[in-house]
Amino acid sequence: MDNHQSERRPDSGNRVRGVARRRWLPGAGAVLLLAAAGCGGPSTVPVPGLPPIPGVPPGNPPPAPELPRALNAAEVEVIGAGNRFAFDLLREASRPGENLFLSPFSASVALGMTMNGAGGETWNQMREALGFGGLTEEEINAGYRSLIRVLTELDPAVETAIGNSVWTRQGFPLRAEFVDVLREFFGAEATELDFAGPSASGRINEWVRSATGGHIEEIVPDPIPPGVLMFVINAIYFNAPWTFEFDPDDTRTEPFYPEDRSPGTVPLMTIQRDFPYLETSRFQAVDLPYGGGAFSMTVLVPGDGMRADDVLMSLDAAAWRDVAEGFEETEVELFLPRFRMEYERELKDDLAALGMVDAFSPGKADLTRVSPVDLSISSVLQKALVEVTEEGTEAAAATVVIGVTSAPPPPVTVRADRPFLFFIRERLTGAILFVGKLAHPPPG
Repeated sequence: MDNHQSERRPDSGNRVRGVARRRWLPGAGAVLLLAAAGCGGPSTVPVPGLPPIPGVPPGNPPPAPELPRALNAAEVEVIGAGNRFAFDLLREASRPGENLFLSPFSASVALGMTMNGAGGETWNQMREALGFGGLTEEEINAGYRSLIRVLTELDPAVETAIGNSVWTRQGFPLRAEFVDVLREFFGAEATELDFAGPSASGRINEWVRSATGGHIEEIVPDPIPPGVLMFVINAIYFNAPWTFEFDPDDTRTEPFYPEDRSPGTVPLMTIQRDFPYLETSRFQAVDLPYGGGAFSMTVLVPGDGMRADDVLMSLDAAAWRDVAEGFEETEVELFLPRFRMEYERELKDDLAALGMVDAFSPGKADLTRVSPVDLSISSVLQKALVEVTEEGTEAAAATVVIGVTSAPPPPVTVRADRPFLFFIRERLTGAILFVGKLAHPPPG
């Protein structure tokens, strides 16, 4: 399919023969979109160690990684749209004084799959909420496919797994074109199950558990509510060693100073070496590479008199681009908590605030390219987990759309012993996979 093809607005009257095993009575059904994402320490799920790099002494930065090919204009636009959506979603979901960890990428993919079944104003609203502007459906789908391939194949030392699936109630008629597009561009297969059976939710949850390295154990309720006709699920799993590991012997229990509660304690890791670093009047930023250097965690610590949410609200895709392009290699003494955070959020209200309204409204939702049955989205649920250790980071998320030469200067000190923001990104494409805010030490 040509991703430069002129725009084709989905036509809600476009009828494609679907597969049906029984006649469905008039009425409304629910589509659930689910996202699961996780990342954490390689101690949980081992990843391959970095191979030795000829000519590079141990402890020195690896050669700069390169993309296998230049991105085309549509792919660049899709990545830019994903980052715009990331900051829009982050601002909607964040609450002062509360921890947060999301995969905007996972949510975008789950919604992007569902958008292929939308028509009319429902499709327009979804495209706008996801930040795609004037891109055609063909360009959006091709961009997703290319980005998924790049992210999963770029660095052999980093395990990035992305899985998509569709699950339907037995006898529910899916349009063949919808199934074909999801298979071609997202690698998603549609599976029909007896949702009333005792093993249905367990089978779907087992798929999610496997796709997230065992970290997201349950995202589909048991029993499945009778009005739910379909689940559209994206799962992403990320497991990466730091390029430069923290020494566990240097980790100390230290105070952590939340903005709105009494101080707690955290295991505070420390490392001193050259890192990409940026300092502004609002924050200090340090970029910590993973594996061969294509992926990184960017940590933003608010400056004096600034709160984490002040920094968060000042960020958008353009400001983020300035951060990513503004780093300079600097000797940094970094103090970063070791932590594990689990997070769950219903994204329906956040997406409605971004203009995606009709898809959630029975009678107004146009999902007629999914099925001839009257459908609306009842829920967009994401579960996510992140674990940061001395060895690296492991993260997972699942989104389910239910429905559908002079003397060197002294090192700069960065102490993340108060609320801070963190972003896990792929540095060559610029794609943001996970976003987080540590407002207070998680329990345990």
